[in-house]
Amino acid sequence: MALIVLAADKGAPGVTTAATALAAVWPRPVLLAECDPAGGDLAYRLPALDGGVLNPGKGLLTLGAVARRGLRPVQIHEHTQKIVGGLDVLVGLTHGEQATGLGWLWGPLGKTFATMPDADVLADCGRLGAHPQLADLIAEAGMLVLFTRASLDHVAHLRERITLTKAETTGVVVIADPRQYRASIDEVRRILGPGVDFVHGLAYDPKGAELLRGQWGGRLDRSLLIRTARELAGRLHGRLG
Repeated sequence: MALIVLAADKGAPGVTTAATALAAVWPRPVLLAECDPAGGDLAYRLPALDGGVLNPGKGLLTLGAVARRGLRPVQIHEHTQKIVGGLDVLVGLTHGEQATGLGWLWGPLGKTFATMPDADVLADCGRLGAHPQLADLIAEAGMLVLFTRASLDHVAHLRERITLTKAETTGVVVIADPRQYRASIDEVRRILGPGVDFVHGLAYDPKGAELLRGQWGGRLDRSLLIRTARELAGRLHGRLG
């Protein structure tokens, strides 16, 4: 179906929270893949389907162990786990040192994600600048979505990053204070100019992010995070054609 890479250029604008929220409301079957070479924390952040904990040792690391002999879409599901709510996740590395021997993996992984027959893939790739090896995965993406705060320094760095990317479609999502939500998005759109394909927003909502860690009920569904994530997911999905 489609590979959508989610990443940031600078700081910690909440890519993992945004990726989880988008996956939770994605309008068709989806796999959330944690592809940050620096290591991720989904295994420690989200509860398993049975209410227990995810296995941090099953995911990208175990997939890499078998992928040297070739990688096919059907193998991806053998290394995924389900979280509360039924979402499929591919847990990432637990620390950056594990990425040392996996530099060869990102290209084949991107090709495989892009040809998954039964699900879109949202790949949380963390910060791009520190990990140039991710370029091989990004090259296979149908869409690269870069997250930023509305501050001038974040947007300035992001504008430089956009000139270096080679994704088919590059868009920006502004993590915006709800009190200046539309104004922040419009200002970032003005600063970036015509160099991006689209600029959308996602509400900065710490309470919603906490709910996302385990409570998948009505309170979460009414949160600003999920409400804006649902709008964003619809727009991103629409751009996939």
